[in-house]
Amino acid sequence: MAERTLPLVIELIKLTSPMLKNLRLRAATPVDVPTIFSLIKSLAAYEKLSDQVTGTPEQLHEHLFGERPYAEVILAEVDQSESGAEVVGFALFFTTYSTFLTRPGLYLEDLFVQPQWRDRGIGRALLQHLGQLAIARGYGRIEWSVLDWNAPAIGFYQKMGADVLPDWRICRVTGDALTAMASAADTPE
Repeated sequence: MAERTLPLVIELIKLTSPMLKNLRLRAATPVDVPTIFSLIKSLAAYEKLSDQVTGTPEQLHEHLFGERPYAEVILAEVDQSESGAEVVGFALFFTTYSTFLTRPGLYLEDLFVQPQWRDRGIGRALLQHLGQLAIARGYGRIEWSVLDWNAPAIGFYQKMGADVLPDWRICRVTGDALTAMASAADTPE
């Protein structure tokens, strides 16, 4: 498979915070999979959902870089000079489609910045980058979910211009319920 490159991979030295002058956003590569999986587990722990992480780094590798990639990842890394670059956050996203807009969109599955690196503009930089990417690709919108108890994230997203849609609920079918749904296709309503 040809390596996928993302446009607009940018050095964010233009941001005003002195903490960000060494921040770089870049597309993940196959060697980043263990780091991404570790960040996913950290996100799950923060959200009190560690028991729901059932995948493996091998599955993640296949889904990001296999014959048919399902998602993409942008990594936020900070150059620590002597110790090199440290990955401090990530955004995992994929393409969706809006029938109302008749345009593709970007669904942000995960946005996470390690707690010790928060409040330095890294989450904002990741979202700005995704906005630039969505515009460059001709997408009509970016969407994501946020846990209702996560007031800091909700406030941050609203400051970034997001509307938190109170009338919409997430529907999810997994595991045995998914199997039952699939086998119920032959039964009348």
